[in-house]
Amino acid sequence: MNLLLGLKCMFLELIVVSYDFMQSRIVGGYAPAPHSIKYMVSIQNDKGQHFCGGSLINKYWLLTAAHCNIMVIVAGDYSLSVYEGTEQFFTPRFLVPHPEYNKSTNNADIMLIRLQLTVPVHLNSFVTVAPLPRQGASVSEGRVCRVSGWGYTSSTGAQIPATLRTVKVPIVSAVHCNSSQSFGGNITANMICAGYSAGGKDACKQGDSGGPLVCEGRVYGVVSWGNSCASAKYPGVYTAVSQYRSWIDQTINSFY
Repeated sequence: MNLLLGLKCMFLELIVVSYDFMQSRIVGGYAPAPHSIKYMVSIQNDKGQHFCGGSLINKYWLLTAAHCNIMVIVAGDYSLSVYEGTEQFFTPRFLVPHPEYNKSTNNADIMLIRLQLTVPVHLNSFVTVAPLPRQGASVSEGRVCRVSGWGYTSSTGAQIPATLRTVKVPIVSAVHCNSSQSFGGNITANMICAGYSAGGKDACKQGDSGGPLVCEGRVYGVVSWGNSCASAKYPGVYTAVSQYRSWIDQTINSFY
């Protein structure tokens, strides 16, 4: 625990980041086996409170949402309330939000985080990287994917659960998601939707933001926004990672 406190103090001397701590939840999900989702990272504030998720995509880089602010990154975690000895703590070297990110429309809500090159993530039986889809790849309507995160387990609010939770949701077509019965034209070509028409199972923008939507073993989506949480007719909205694979590769390569 001393290492965590030391890292937080060091980072606070380097950068001050403002954030809105918002209540988050995986609704209608379950707790997976401990450390079975090894690419998940917790993004925390200076008080050690989780407020965003992310995916480890190599030893030096993380993928998350552009609207997530950063203090401390924790890999290898499962229970936020217990020090398990599997955690690895990091401070970011660079934050690289997509240059076309629009706060008003939520378009291009994606960000890369580079860690310190001298202290890369140690890949082991608790921490691994997540594969990404190729540029332009799509996932078919109805395909069941999995979204994971730490957060409230009820759409009406509840205590943050101690352990990571996950839920499976089907892909919803852009036509349906953009219909007048749902988001009414606010879904861009750079977004994908996933959820049930009856609601009940979902991730939420607040706190679960930046977390991965994994389909066919690859991170196809980044938790971005929605209309409340697990609401009927309003699936969760994710940044479509395949629309940004070329940008991701070019950005990473430009740092070497």
